[in-house]
Amino acid sequence: MQILPAVDIRGGKAVRLLWGEKARETVYSDHPADCARRWKDAGASWLHVVDLDGAFDGESANEALIGEIVKAVAPVPVEAGGGVRTLDKARRLADLGVARIIIGTRALESRAFLDELLQALPGKINVGVDARGGRVAVRGWTETSDVDAEEFLASLSGSGVAAVIYTDIARDGAMKGPNLDAMRRACEATDVPIIASGGVTTADDVRALSALPVWGAIIGKALYEGALTLAEALAAAGERPQHL
Repeated sequence: MQILPAVDIRGGKAVRLLWGEKARETVYSDHPADCARRWKDAGASWLHVVDLDGAFDGESANEALIGEIVKAVAPVPVEAGGGVRTLDKARRLADLGVARIIIGTRALESRAFLDELLQALPGKINVGVDARGGRVAVRGWTETSDVDAEEFLASLSGSGVAAVIYTDIARDGAMKGPNLDAMRRACEATDVPIIASGGVTTADDVRALSALPVWGAIIGKALYEGALTLAEALAAAGERPQHL
């Protein structure tokens, strides 16, 4: 199982939000690229980057920062998203060197748009499925749709989506462990590789996820707070550090 340290950007800073709420923000660094470089130096084989300004507002001034992160951690691949709602935006991220572009809101709103992206950027599109009470949340988690998360996952089977980032919002940033039952059901719902997100706090959490057929796990707050080191997470996942 791959471990993907998270770098969330808001207002040009590296932050973490509790349950995705703006009012529950903790700032960890004024220099997100430094955070990214830290995870590379600790052995990360992938990096997960979210442009929170883009996710909330659909517009962002953080593209240059994402490009800076990509350069800082090369050759470690980066998946990045947040407010990717046009093909032009996705192409710009690809041109910056982003290995996988994450689509959330627009993937749910328009299958035609998702299919257009998959054709234009084959092998480079991940879909973010963020679940609240079993329903898909959109627009930076500020709205909850009527779409059943598992049904949406099933609809992505055979689509050409590279991976699904499945987040249990109630666990995100709470450091209370992942929702293993939800992650198991997500894996059963689709043939697209699943990246688990939300609540991973301890090495035991990592081991529990690695027992499921998930491709990867995103870890954010636990790494920044020191509850878990990247080396411990990599060892628990059975992944060897790549850059030590």
